[in-house]
Amino acid sequence: MKLFIILGAVNAFIAVACGAFGAHLLEGKLSEHYLGVWETAVKYQFYHALGLIAIGILIQVTGAQFLVAAGWFMTAGIVFFTGSLMVLALSGISILGAVTPIGGVMFLISWALVIIGIAKL
Repeated sequence: MKLFIILGAVNAFIAVACGAFGAHLLEGKLSEHYLGVWETAVKYQFYHALGLIAIGILIQVTGAQFLVAAGWFMTAGIVFFTGSLMVLALSGISILGAVTPIGGVMFLISWALVIIGIAKL
């Protein structure tokens, strides 16, 4: 499914842009703690952007439609995990930290589905 390759490329693009934004525009404006939160968000977005690309390729190569669910969980994980951390870093609203683990669980589910999907081949 090339949709996941496209979503992965879009998220990689956004991660690079957000990384540059953090390094050039946020440094000195955010505390060291919140700059670290921003960097964690960017790292996880980039890792999972590559994961989406891999899922898209795996679906095309193997035809394993079971992996489609993995792609959607990974996409949702990026939104919840990365999004909540970025908003937290910019706003300081600590309650948003409660959303981050939901995204983390979505990442775990997506990787488990990749394992199961490939093991079933």
